[in-house]
Amino acid sequence: MSRLSHPLVQVAGAVLLTVGWVAVTLLGIDLGVGTTVAVSGLAVLGASFLLAWGAETAEKDVPRAFAIAVLAVLAVAPEYAVDALYAWNAGAGGATAEACAGLSAAEIEAGATTLAQGCHDANLAIANMTGANRILIGIGWAGIAVFTIWRAASTRDPAVADREGVLSDAVTIDKDIATEISFLFIATGWAFFVPLNGGIGLVDTLFLVGLYVAYIGLVLKSDVETSDHTVGVPSYFQKWSLPWRPAVVLTLFAYSGLLIFTAVEPFAHGLEEIGLRNGIPEFFMIQWVAPLASEAPELIVVTVLVNKARSTAGFNALISSKLNQWTLLIGTIAVVYSIALGGLGTLPFDQKQAAEIWITAAQSYFALAILVNFEITIREAVVLFGLFISQVLIEFALIRGLVALPFDSYELLVGYTLVYMAVGTALFAVRRKALARLFGLAVDAVRTALGRDPVHEELAD
Repeated sequence: MSRLSHPLVQVAGAVLLTVGWVAVTLLGIDLGVGTTVAVSGLAVLGASFLLAWGAETAEKDVPRAFAIAVLAVLAVAPEYAVDALYAWNAGAGGATAEACAGLSAAEIEAGATTLAQGCHDANLAIANMTGANRILIGIGWAGIAVFTIWRAASTRDPAVADREGVLSDAVTIDKDIATEISFLFIATGWAFFVPLNGGIGLVDTLFLVGLYVAYIGLVLKSDVETSDHTVGVPSYFQKWSLPWRPAVVLTLFAYSGLLIFTAVEPFAHGLEEIGLRNGIPEFFMIQWVAPLASEAPELIVVTVLVNKARSTAGFNALISSKLNQWTLLIGTIAVVYSIALGGLGTLPFDQKQAAEIWITAAQSYFALAILVNFEITIREAVVLFGLFISQVLIEFALIRGLVALPFDSYELLVGYTLVYMAVGTALFAVRRKALARLFGLAVDAVRTALGRDPVHEELAD
């Protein structure tokens, strides 16, 4: 092993990427928008490597699903922070469903009064949340699937199936992820009903946060598994003895989590400013550009895992991230809103944001229909990305007035929702046996966690 390839040298290199941002933060230096984006972006990159190494090292002592769940929470922490800020401003501004209903759409958009700004921020909280969730699937799931198959020529990833036919190669997914997929299925079903209640309230918080707590409780009871694919920095740290190994994991998690939490917001905000200066509307920036920046750590982490032929762990991280965003994120912004409001309340949103929630839930429904048979082909990834990007581009064209179309943004969202639902339902119908098998594996995972014997033959094997 050369000195440059030594694991500690690699760790030092990742830390070096973050030093500039640490100095800026401690010294309170104002770098200007462009330089801030560059320095904070490098910090996010370095922290993402450290986070991935910490999660892989942790698999030596805790169940892999739990380690990845922690990774997912830390990686999307900035998204929580951005959404919490808008939810807080909405509550502080006194934005309730009744109060906002008394304002016109133009008044809310202008945000000329404290109440109008609060109602506007409530809509921004939903826009940011739905944008982040759709980016995670439309770019994350689809892009990582294609990247995994492309890299398989070099990594010899055993999870990639080489098949005949146009775009038929596929990434096969470990059936242990049945639990995560099943929990995500429940959360997705619940999300369809959220707009019908006039906002995000206490019932949503109790159900969605409770669902995630149940999931974490379940994975904590899983067995600790050793991985044959752990190499490089994690393999080096896994050889350390107790208590040094857990200390390293906690240090990597704490440092990378803190860096990601502090660096992503300026990174996203800087990109927003650059976009606004170039005439891109605020709402579009907050729904798409800011979440794309906040999802960057997670996508980098998964890319690192895939590059090491650990696509199963990578997809587990993506699915776990989607689960915690679709449960904890939705549930906690209602809590933040109520605290700022000064009492129990329901975070309101307008009709457009209701449609945003529906299309996001429908996209999740379609994505689950793809994964129900524990694989995703290049063709499916292309369709997933194509539906996502076409909707974003058409809506951008509508907002900017670049084209004249016989429908508005709301009707566009409803139309895409119906497309996602139709295609997803057709897939579930074709794959109904796979769906039953998925739930069977999930039920057996619960039974095993409770100390009972599995009843599904494959899981018992």
